Amino acid sequence: MGSCRRWSFTLSSFLVVMLVVAAQGFTAHAEDPGFESLFDGKTFAGWGGDFDATWRIEDGQIVAGSPDSAAPQNEFLATARDYGDFELRLEYKLDAKEGANAGVQFRSVRIPNHHEVSGYQADIGPGYFGALYDESRRNKLLAVPAERMVAAALAGGIDGWHSYRIRAEGKRIRLELNGVETVDWIEPDDSIARKGMIALQIHGGLVGTIRYRNLRIKPLAAAK
Repeated sequence: MGSCRRWSFTLSSFLVVMLVVAAQGFTAHAEDPGFESLFDGKTFAGWGGDFDATWRIEDGQIVAGSPDSAAPQNEFLATARDYGDFELRLEYKLDAKEGANAGVQFRSVRIPNHHEVSGYQADIGPGYFGALYDESRRNKLLAVPAERMVAAALAGGIDGWHSYRIRAEGKRIRLELNGVETVDWIEPDDSIARKGMIALQIHGGLVGTIRYRNLRIKPLAAAK
């Protein structure tokens, strides 16, 4: 009986560890070195966008929107530099009365003479949390997480700050929301660009604010 109890305890401990690792998705090595900041908390150095009417800095955060009026159109704050394979980590906070939607673009490009950009988007908003969207290109959701995944990721509610992690390696795109992997997508189209800018979105019609902070990126060796 004694040996059986010890075996049972060992098995239980093993199962707990495995569940924790599974819940962490691709972030088991969350403290890996090599990350660099994309935002200094004080200036828009290295970024481009509509600084006059859309984007501002408050308390070390990138902010867009107003609780008193709707955003007139989609607007994007974009990096001056392009990134290919990388892991991006950031936090967002969405406070909206209406039109709650935003997102994080990557491997994207600006459409000439237009306010839109084209490329992948890690989506933000009810019905879109943790999903992968193709903005102004195929104009469709490429991968939508199961409801149970979104429920687990947002178990604490949709208010407040949330963490997003985006990992792009060759054809493979993985998204993680609050420690829950929501998307593991393999791009089937070889013509889709594997390099581009990163951009933060406020969606047209949003009444409220979208805030971003703690943006860090780790370039990765190009996958084949």
